[in-house]
Amino acid sequence: MTFYEFLVFIHVFSAILGLGPGFVMIFVVTKADTMTELRHAYTIRNRLHIFVMVGGTLLLLTGLWMGALNPSLFVQGWYVLSLVLFLIALAFGPAVLSPLARPVKRLLKEHKGEHIPEEYHALANKLFFYERMENIIFLVVIALMVLKPF
Repeated sequence: MTFYEFLVFIHVFSAILGLGPGFVMIFVVTKADTMTELRHAYTIRNRLHIFVMVGGTLLLLTGLWMGALNPSLFVQGWYVLSLVLFLIALAFGPAVLSPLARPVKRLLKEHKGEHIPEEYHALANKLFFYERMENIIFLVVIALMVLKPF
């Protein structure tokens, strides 16, 4: 196995490790019926997010490293578009998702009682809309990586 093939191997496993959990993070919290369940679901979601961050970082690093070893990738449309879309999706975290998640976290911390307030649903729906957009971007990136259409 060459070093480049090793990077491809790490890249593929990073996609599984990082993107896989990211696709289920919404579903983990949508079945909660009480605040206790919802808080627990968000605890699980936060643990899954660690895999997403580690896998996403490895994806970016190995992808760029493969590009450095094979500079012809930087003129391949699928590679450049994948990289741009991946960076856009990464920027969603601090620019869009984090500000939308803050009120949800505050509500989870401060709300008393077991009934999930309607306010949560409005906040979560907005957050999940952008998370779904991010997931679609990641699906397009995966399709570009597999198909290499141009």
